[in-house]
Amino acid sequence: MPYFIILSNLTDEGRKTIKQKPERIMEVNKEIEAMGVKIHKQYALLGMHDFINIVEAPDNETVMRMSVEIGSRGSVQMMTLPAIPVEDFVKKIK
Repeated sequence: MPYFIILSNLTDEGRKTIKQKPERIMEVNKEIEAMGVKIHKQYALLGMHDFINIVEAPDNETVMRMSVEIGSRGSVQMMTLPAIPVEDFVKKIK
């Protein structure tokens, strides 16, 4: 299955929610998994972005639906990048 990198930033509303209820992050992770997106790794970041997630999904459409659903809540803005394993990249450019 394809991998994706998701860089996310909390909105003001998202920061309020996380401050009041930090466990909300884990609840949203369960919702994302129920949408067919498997979270492999998740890190909180210092700097330009608040979180990075390495996820796996069957296709672009699954990630798109998850992104629209989660983004429509107004608590986070996401940038999703498809990730190609280096071994596959090398094979495909030969």
